[in-house]
Amino acid sequence: MRKFLVVLDDSRECLNAMRFAALRAAKTGGGVQILSVIAPEEFNHWIGVGDLMREEARERIEAHYEVFAKWMRDRQGIDPELVIREGEAVPEILDQIREDPEIGVLVLGAGTDSKGPGPLVTQLARSSGSLPVPVTIVPGGLSKERLEAVC
Repeated sequence: MRKFLVVLDDSRECLNAMRFAALRAAKTGGGVQILSVIAPEEFNHWIGVGDLMREEARERIEAHYEVFAKWMRDRQGIDPELVIREGEAVPEILDQIREDPEIGVLVLGAGTDSKGPGPLVTQLARSSGSLPVPVTIVPGGLSKERLEAVC
């Protein structure tokens, strides 16, 4: 089975990337893997405090994931898989792709503000020629209706 890997973060454009991944997976008989990366700088505190913060970050990720997972299950018949990794986002994304041979497409949402498409899109675009899978960049400003028409 081909999986669409989509990154769960706090960005607004993440929503369109999730929708696109679920719609494409439903139409092509694929799956969705949702990856969330916890940055290491969040835990540069005393050991006990860092462990507590790590657990709180995981709980926030799981709660956020459940919102998307319920929508995917109810609307698209897709049961997504959650993966949580710790480290720098881009290397962790690439490691996840290398470690799971079923991942066939990386889906990213592009930001709509004047600062550019966002850090993940910018960083991964630099190495796009050597990525192990195709990357689909979903515009963050694309309406739900237009997104559904495209898929």
